[in-house]
Amino acid sequence: MSAMAWLQLAVFLALLLALAWPLARAIDAVMAGRFALGQRIEAPLWRLAGVRPERESGWLRYALGLLVFNGLGLLAVYALQRLQGGLPLNPQAFGAVTPDSAFNTAISFMANTNWQGYGGESTMSYLTQMLGLTVQNFLSAATGLVVVVALVRGFSRHSAQSIGNVWVDLTRATLWVLLPLSLVLAVFFAGQGVIQNLSPYTEVKTVETVTWETSTPGAEGQPALTEAHSSAAQTLAMGPVASQLAIKMLGTNGGGFFNANSAHPYENPTALSNFVQMLAIFLIPAALCFVFGRMVGDPRQGWAVLAAMALLFVAFVVAATAFEQQGNPVLAALGADQASSALQSGGNMEGKEVRFGIHASSLFAVVTTAASCGAVNAMHDSFTPLGGMVPLVLMQLGEVVFGGVGAGLYGMLVFAIMAVFIAGLMIGRTPAYLGKKIEAHEMKMVSIAILVTPLLVLVGTAVAVMAGAGRAGIQDPGAHGFTEVLYALTSAANNNGSAFAGLSANTPFYNVLLGLAMVFGRFGVIVPVLAMAGSLAAKQRAGATDGTLPTHGPLFVALLIGTVLLVGLLNYVPALALGPVADHLLLWAR
Repeated sequence: MSAMAWLQLAVFLALLLALAWPLARAIDAVMAGRFALGQRIEAPLWRLAGVRPERESGWLRYALGLLVFNGLGLLAVYALQRLQGGLPLNPQAFGAVTPDSAFNTAISFMANTNWQGYGGESTMSYLTQMLGLTVQNFLSAATGLVVVVALVRGFSRHSAQSIGNVWVDLTRATLWVLLPLSLVLAVFFAGQGVIQNLSPYTEVKTVETVTWETSTPGAEGQPALTEAHSSAAQTLAMGPVASQLAIKMLGTNGGGFFNANSAHPYENPTALSNFVQMLAIFLIPAALCFVFGRMVGDPRQGWAVLAAMALLFVAFVVAATAFEQQGNPVLAALGADQASSALQSGGNMEGKEVRFGIHASSLFAVVTTAASCGAVNAMHDSFTPLGGMVPLVLMQLGEVVFGGVGAGLYGMLVFAIMAVFIAGLMIGRTPAYLGKKIEAHEMKMVSIAILVTPLLVLVGTAVAVMAGAGRAGIQDPGAHGFTEVLYALTSAANNNGSAFAGLSANTPFYNVLLGLAMVFGRFGVIVPVLAMAGSLAAKQRAGATDGTLPTHGPLFVALLIGTVLLVGLLNYVPALALGPVADHLLLWAR
């Protein structure tokens, strides 16, 4: 990497750490009910809703509450799409979204995936964008946050039969964490030039001149040709973009108001807005590592998890940037792929915005797929084969490298339990993590949580490439086309939502297939994680002995990283060999 790329990465990590530390204190206070102003405002809300905040529940009731809550959100988003033609705030008079696309989108936003097989500015009304998609961005992010809080309570409590009150947790996560941060960030983005209005789409005259010839009767009956000139017209989409942009980043949702997502100048106009968007994606996931340390009474535990995440993140940023700076040999032979600015020393600029360049585009790609965000500021399909493999691998690891709001930390804690189990087998001792013995029940739940997404990805990819309807959507032949399908299923099952592109996925086949992958990928992990939380909360917390594996030092960080890479990635090695690796070998063999 160049010096500029290293500087960008260093500033990014430094600012992330500086912002995450104080935010962690606030989140810890809010979720523990120590926020005094919040208590005064919450009390009448509880009475109105019939909720008794002091009444906590076990893991099963907690999980059922989340399922009902998210199920109602799914129905609301689906209904808004199907009925939007007759609803207000629809200045472009968009009609109803097709049933299969509405089904896919409703599941997508409920599952915090935000996979978009449609063009937002050409499909969704303002009401659907705000009341449906933006609201669900808050609720799906709150779901992930409360799940990790419940899991950490399982580690911190002793002989308890409850892990919290799901309705209290969801309310606090939404009102006092997500909403205030989104308000501040939306104002900042509007100041950067992100649009925020309810105006109809605007037609403007461009600087381009359109010229055509007209014929008129001339002398002796011969037609006379004359030239006519007029300015070209362009329709500019308007809408409430800044408000949706803020929570799409903070909530690691990723669904863009525009089809071009964060590559669109109305959604990401400046280098500063691009940098802040990346910070917003990682802000809450990074803060939750510190929250974890505070809740279990040992800040070193949070630092250990954060260190493992950061080391993996840096390695993947270096890899992605290096692969993109190597460029495309076919385009290089034509002299067509070399960047030529003071900030870029050459490489693959295909599919990237000139205002961001290779360094910021590569960093953004790693950030958005390390987290379960899915927002994009460049076309991943146009990355080099190995450069495109980096975001693919990050998703296949389970998006635990910081990860989504809540989802990243509870995914990493699942791997931490696996790591101490492996260490226990190696030294012949009963594995324990944070004083809680890891027994058969916990390992069964860990196995389900780790294996459910590879099963969905690999089986789904196999179905897609074997079915005629699945192959019909592939635009590129061979290894690259296979990678596009693999990326789509990986993105859906891991609740990322970014698209490799090149795959026509807005069809009944892919809308249903990806929709099923999203819902089972989300709750196929959440339910076993909550089951673990309930089991751990009921256990006694034993003290450390001479034979206890320390889980806050460099040895455990290395063991955790190794577990993530080996256990998380081995399932996908054959598929990666058939896709991006083969694509790379074919490209450089030409």
